[in-house]
Amino acid sequence: MKRASSRLAAAGVMVAGAAVISAGFRLLLIPQEMLSGGISGVAMIVGYITGLNIGWLYLAFNVPVLLWGWRALGRRFVLLSLVSVFAVSLSMQLIPERSLSGDPLLSAVFGGALVGAGTAISLRYGGSTGGFDIIASIISRYRNMPVGIVIFALNAAVVAALGIYSRNVDVSLYSMLSIFVTGKVIDAVHTPHRKVTAFIVTNRTQELAERLLSLPRGVTILKTKGAFTSAERDLLMTVTTRYELAELRKLVRDTDPKAFVNVVQTIDVIGEFRQRR
Repeated sequence: MKRASSRLAAAGVMVAGAAVISAGFRLLLIPQEMLSGGISGVAMIVGYITGLNIGWLYLAFNVPVLLWGWRALGRRFVLLSLVSVFAVSLSMQLIPERSLSGDPLLSAVFGGALVGAGTAISLRYGGSTGGFDIIASIISRYRNMPVGIVIFALNAAVVAALGIYSRNVDVSLYSMLSIFVTGKVIDAVHTPHRKVTAFIVTNRTQELAERLLSLPRGVTILKTKGAFTSAERDLLMTVTTRYELAELRKLVRDTDPKAFVNVVQTIDVIGEFRQRR
């Protein structure tokens, strides 16, 4: 019952985040024919060119990407992301396209802020809104390419396509500003670095280690001794991505509610990051 209610609450958060994202799209960005970052930007430019429904294009483009990331990013993450993507597409049918501001600068800034806030909410609770970050994460694991460079290249290609289509440099620049604001809001609300290291002090070493290995990530076990109590305990160290952080947090709580967890930002990882099965 507790697990079911937790999943229902997470799905509810995904829907709430999706509503915020849809508002940014329908009320600020789309009326000005601007782009958001990622696959939503691809859906927008295809919609502008063809006249097709952008919400359903967003769904059609995102579902294959999420299914592609099923094994690489984890079942729970992909399922919650699918809920978020479906909710965004549905919300875009319910929220009317109406420009809240005639000023393209204000539309770019506040549209990007709404999209960033909604995306950060989804990431915070273990899901995502799909997009290029998933593609980039998968590519970086198998091609040893920096995630940031891949995302930048993909977004730059979409914005360049908009500039060629509209023949309006201003719209492209405003779109770049919107994408920049979205990224800054996500960083302010959620974990700014893509990889994090978790140090977990626990009495249930073997059980917790087995569950952590299912992510799949490598785990290092260290012997520790409390300075105040002199009690000996085990410390588990694992490096994970910000997308899997919510799942790790839940996994630790379910296995050992009394565990002490310290999560720190990781600048770089040298060596094998993804555990080989």
